[in-house]
Formats: sequence, structure tokens, C-alpha cells
Amino acid sequence: MNKRTLFTTITFAFVMLLSTSINAQNFSKLDKSPMDAAAFPSSYKEANKLIKIIYSRPQLKGRELSTLAPNGKVWRVGANEAAELTLFTDMKFGDTTVKAGTYTFFVIPNENEWTAIISTDTNVWGAYSYNEANDVARVSVPVTTGDNLEAFSIAFDEADGAIQMYLGWGTTRIAVPFVK
Repeated sequence: MNKRTLFTTITFAFVMLLSTSINAQNFSKLDKSPMDAAAFPSSYKEANKLIKIIYSRPQLKGRELSTLAPNGKVWRVGANEAAELTLFTDMKFGDTTVKAGTYTFFVIPNENEWTAIISTDTNVWGAYSYNEANDVARVSVPVTTGDNLEAFSIAFDEADGAIQMYLGWGTTRIAVPFVK
């Protein structure tokens, strides 16, 4: 191997080594409360959604729901950022018609009923900056019980003439009605 070939080979190897480290990405580890979404219609093949919520899914991990979502205090519905609710059509929420758009969805847990809240506040972390003056509508819904769910979960279904958004964690369940 002559000097020129050796120099070219070493230069090429050095450039490849340098470019590998320059292009390396630092991806974060899986979030402890990964982000998820639920929508109605629920079929992933259905492109014409009526409602969608994006939220994070904390796990109980031996903790009590009442310490993670305390009674009488506004809760962000999940973990990390407050849940983001998108209505793709105007809907009735209690006695209020809520215009199509993107909102934040909060709840206030209590022993026998929870208050569900649609707020104009968006892009907020947690419920620390919650401002009642920005509420669009509130609905009180009864608490029921079910099988134990380790991870906080949201699902939609159609029942009783409304789109029901079901929230479940531990053995606690609530159904929040939206009428199209």
C-alpha cells in the first residue's frame, strides 16, 4: 500500500468515525407515564373522528388514587401535561354547547361524584395554572367501580344517546357524556 492510499484510507476512517458521532441521536428513555390517545369512533380505520383526547397514563404502582388525584382538587386527567381534548364538531356538554376546537380537560375528584371541566387553557403542564375563569363548561358525573386498572385509562363508547368518555383508574370509574 503506497503512502497516498494509506493516507486516503486513514482519512476516510477518521471522517466516518467523526460523522458517526456527529449524527448520533440522544433519544430519551420511555416516559414513566407514556402519552396515549382515545377517540370516538374508536376504530383506528375511522378517519372521521368526532372527539379525541390526548393524555398521559400514570400507573398506581402501590399508591392510592386519592393521593395522586386528591378529592376536591383540580386534576389534570393523567400525568405530565394536562389532557388535551379536541371536539371535531359542536357538542353538548351538560347544558352548554361547546364549539368544535381544542381545549384542556380537567376533573375535580370527590368520593361520590367528579366534576368534569372543559377549559380554554391549552398547552399547560399539570393543573398548576388552572384558572376557573377559563372554564367553558362543567358537568358532575357519578362515581362507579369496576375491576382494578393499574394504568390510568380513557375509552369512548356510545350509550344512552351520548358519546360516553370513560375514565378509569384503580377501581374508580366515571362516564362523561358528550351529545352530538
